[in-house]
Amino acid sequence: MKDVIDVMELQREKSRKIIPVDYKQLEFSGGFTPARFIFECGIKLGAQPLTLATSAVIMHRFFREVDPANYDCFLIAASSLYLAGKVKDDPLKIRDIINVAHNTLHRGSSPLEIGDEYWNMRDAIVQAELLIMRILKFEVNTTHPHKYMLHYLKSMEGWLGKEQWESVPVAKASAAFLQDFHHDPSILDYNPRHIAVACISLALQCYGVQLPLIEDTDDETWYNVFIKDLPKDKHWEIMEKVMETYNREPDTS
Repeated sequence: MKDVIDVMELQREKSRKIIPVDYKQLEFSGGFTPARFIFECGIKLGAQPLTLATSAVIMHRFFREVDPANYDCFLIAASSLYLAGKVKDDPLKIRDIINVAHNTLHRGSSPLEIGDEYWNMRDAIVQAELLIMRILKFEVNTTHPHKYMLHYLKSMEGWLGKEQWESVPVAKASAAFLQDFHHDPSILDYNPRHIAVACISLALQCYGVQLPLIEDTDDETWYNVFIKDLPKDKHWEIMEKVMETYNREPDTS
């Protein structure tokens, strides 16, 4: 429980804002660094949450198939974001992606002029997009946990009652945990429904919410109402993976 509370405190301290870092000084870190880059650029571009999630999944899948040392992780991240915008019908202009990516890597720089550097970067993103598609065998659609989470949370609203539901931000915290878990490639290893349940469980524990009609000694099995194939050990394994994501945030102090 202490670990869960620590995670929530970390989120409060950062106020859910991305703290600027010098990406050029960071290591690949198992995919965390390019995922962080995707989310920072995507937020600046006003991309939809599912677009960001799709982009992160595409990037993680790509680096599982290749040797990361052979590729520029920020180029792959930018190309994944561009591709995800097409997949989720959330079109992001390539010029905007180029300028935001360039400014994020080179803090304080001006937008690129239409010249050699701009065209080289544009061609690199387009070529990287084609490479990603080939590596992933053109299978870029993803079944996200989001739709399951929405269904579970909607059902739980009626379970808890409107007054208690509105007094505790369970839905907001669950969505935040899910978004942050996309920084870790292990999100590819689990059933989307199980991930949704684990993120909701973390939120319930953070706020000490006890669901009605569930025995105190058996509070972990509340999710049996929704799914039957999630063992307790797997449930806790996913929650621990989510919490471990916060330990990988670079120290900016």
